Amino acid sequence: MTMKRQFKILTLNNIALQGQRQLPMERYEIASEIVNPDAVLLRSQDIHEMEISKSLLAVARAGAGVNNVPVEKLTTLGIPVFNAPGANANAVKELVLTSLFLAARSVIQAWDYVRKLEGSEKKLAEAIESGKKRFIGFELPGKTLGVIGLGAIGVEVANAALELGMNVIGYDSKITVDRAWQLSAGVEQAPSMNEVFNRANIVTVHVPLNDDTRGLIGQSQLSIMPKGAVALNFARHGIYENKAVLQSLAEGSLSGYVTDFPTRDLIGKEGVICLPHLGASTWEAEENCAVMVTNNLQDFLENGNIRHSVNFPDALLRRMRPHRIAIANTNMPNM
Repeated sequence: MTMKRQFKILTLNNIALQGQRQLPMERYEIASEIVNPDAVLLRSQDIHEMEISKSLLAVARAGAGVNNVPVEKLTTLGIPVFNAPGANANAVKELVLTSLFLAARSVIQAWDYVRKLEGSEKKLAEAIESGKKRFIGFELPGKTLGVIGLGAIGVEVANAALELGMNVIGYDSKITVDRAWQLSAGVEQAPSMNEVFNRANIVTVHVPLNDDTRGLIGQSQLSIMPKGAVALNFARHGIYENKAVLQSLAEGSLSGYVTDFPTRDLIGKEGVICLPHLGASTWEAEENCAVMVTNNLQDFLENGNIRHSVNFPDALLRRMRPHRIAIANTNMPNM
């Protein structure tokens, strides 16, 4: 009887047990210290400086973004990088909706005001009555939400905002057919990004960080928003220009900025709410990401199939024989 090969998986972060259990113990050795691994399984650990073992066949990131992975280098080595697009979409969507309410009603600022009140019950009551006028907010129905990026998260946010009675306008020059089908017919698709900023009371951005999107939103976009608008960033640090955000807040064109990516120049600034990268921080999202990426990793290692890779196209081929050879080929003429 032929023994099946045992694959060695190096984990660089805590990976949800539900995900690890997708890999049968008799065929997979999973540990945080392994020499010559067949695959690396990680979440947020930066591996740009990590030495790539000659044994490495794949890298799997239990999340959507892959900024912590040297994708270009791995591509040249013929190593696919897997991720889990959409697995954390509901978690991020819920936090975006939470931020909509926080910003619309100045909840954080009001809480901070009450927290600092001192004095007798009478003085407290007087301060509350006089102070609440500083935190008059607005209701969401009838307001316009602009969504930049209509991937898994952007589509869920757009559809949910419609249910709240908001007008929704979205922009994505690279929207996929699958996402277009999932997008509610009530979402208006804008011809340009500036069209969204020109009309939206609130803008939320859901695009990956790359050379095309770094510094995507600056003064030229924020300055054309309706006065008192709100901007949300639950995508990546670097997509908004912080200097432009602070300038817009100072000038009053923005009334608030909520970001999941704190930086020293934003923390403590008037009108800015900084969260400690909570977007996908739910038990459910961590499990969903781990399960999706380990399933795809297993299918690649055992069958050569590729699904949800950021640097290789999907290749899903039914097995016809007990054994397979997978060849990574650079598509170059006359090679």
